[in-house]
Amino acid sequence: MKVAVYDTKRYDRQYLGEATSQSDIEWHFFEFRLSTETAETASGFDAICAFVNDVLDADCLKKLAHGGCKMIALRCAGFNNVNLKAAKELGISVTRVPEYSPHAVAEHTVALLMTLNRKIHRAYNRVRELNFSLDGLIGFDLYGKTVGVVGTGRIGRLTAQLFRGFGCHIMAYDCYKSEEWAKENDVSYVGFNELLEKSDIVTLHVPLTKETDHLINKDSIALMKDTAYLINTSRGKLIDTTALIYALKERQIAGVALDVYEEEAGIFFEDHSHSILQDDELSRLITFPNVLITSHQAFLTHEALSEIARVTSTNLSRFSKGESFIEETQLQ
Repeated sequence: MKVAVYDTKRYDRQYLGEATSQSDIEWHFFEFRLSTETAETASGFDAICAFVNDVLDADCLKKLAHGGCKMIALRCAGFNNVNLKAAKELGISVTRVPEYSPHAVAEHTVALLMTLNRKIHRAYNRVRELNFSLDGLIGFDLYGKTVGVVGTGRIGRLTAQLFRGFGCHIMAYDCYKSEEWAKENDVSYVGFNELLEKSDIVTLHVPLTKETDHLINKDSIALMKDTAYLINTSRGKLIDTTALIYALKERQIAGVALDVYEEEAGIFFEDHSHSILQDDELSRLITFPNVLITSHQAFLTHEALSEIARVTSTNLSRFSKGESFIEETQLQ
């Protein structure tokens, strides 16, 4: 089975190769992203393997189908970049990796908050320049603080439990409540506005949908404490960047830690150190001393990459043999 893999990095080649060393899958790796403009490169392949910043809209899918593609294997959990209706009409099966390592993302969330709060990144740079002063490095104890968890899927629940380990009070918001889990972990479900108003730390763990697009905007930020920290390791478009920059400039919020950015496609996962960054809003965000940004690396652990490779390759192998996909991985 010939599979075209897009937006690949060295670790993709390594882990996919290790997962299929004894299989009949023939990988062809492309470093560029998949889009309508590049879809013709998939001609002659049985399936394609795509990532979060590949754009599989209706036009792209038509070209894939014309080239013989019968399956799309997303090596990620999110699927908002795929036109599922068009894929179904064209007879293209779509699978994803719904859970690769929720622990990886939850732990990165806490790591971001700890780094931002205790100014670890700034202290690290100072010491490397032999500056051992402590001015400007004051943080706060997590113990006793209120953490608002927006979204209590598996990642959100694990994040809440990690913060509980620090002695934090946990408030949560979700349209689909996990009441039993909340009771077992001393978590209080509240309304979205109440969560924003009372939380010292707000962390986002919801998928990107029409309802959650710019969930954090000018109005919602206005409800937050001016001493609160905001963390996003979910999807970049959950936050209105323009509103966030305004809030930071006006000191309406104490700090922000981001692993995702709403216009990250073409920027994150790439080396731009020898060029001029053309995204003015990201450039502005980077200048704030109370903003910490990592480039969508929350998933990047050995365990997560191994699971992504296992689920992706298993579904592709089963498809080639006419077998059913792994349960809960098929999108339509």
